[in-house]
Amino acid sequence: MSDTRTALRDVVSIVYITPENAAIGEKNNFLTLSLKTRNESGEEETKEYDRVFLHRAFPFDHPEAYISVQDADKNEIGMIADLSVFPEDTVVLLRRELARKYYAPQLSAIISLRDRYGYAYCTAASDAGEITFTLRDAARSILKVDEHRVVITDIDGNRYEIPDIEKLDRKSFKKIELYL
Repeated sequence: MSDTRTALRDVVSIVYITPENAAIGEKNNFLTLSLKTRNESGEEETKEYDRVFLHRAFPFDHPEAYISVQDADKNEIGMIADLSVFPEDTVVLLRRELARKYYAPQLSAIISLRDRYGYAYCTAASDAGEITFTLRDAARSILKVDEHRVVITDIDGNRYEIPDIEKLDRKSFKKIELYL
């Protein structure tokens, strides 16, 4: 077993981004990263990234843990194991960037949901006002994340959330229950 772990470590090398080896900042409303690493000679060097992107590895189960940090070419720079280890001002920056990337209006009512030729057309009331969106294959686009929470992904990749399906009015629930 230890041979397998050693072989896996040789193939998969994860750089963990921590307060000790990284400085995360903001420039022109984009996240920046200054990361200290060791080169092949074992010497410490600092790499600067003018713009980095965050991606949650487990967006539903662990939204503030296992955050992949990627460069502009979508190459992974490293992984943040847990946001809470960073200073509060850095956590605020990271949370704001994650909220922007994973923005999902919260739906409070389903006004209409109609199927036509393999697409479902939905109009809903949300915290962003009345919205209309289209789903391709509604049964796969409407995901029950846990007992109460539902996430809907439209044909453009936009996400919408119903935090508690049981709080929908009866008419709204009837319109969406077929797809759950």
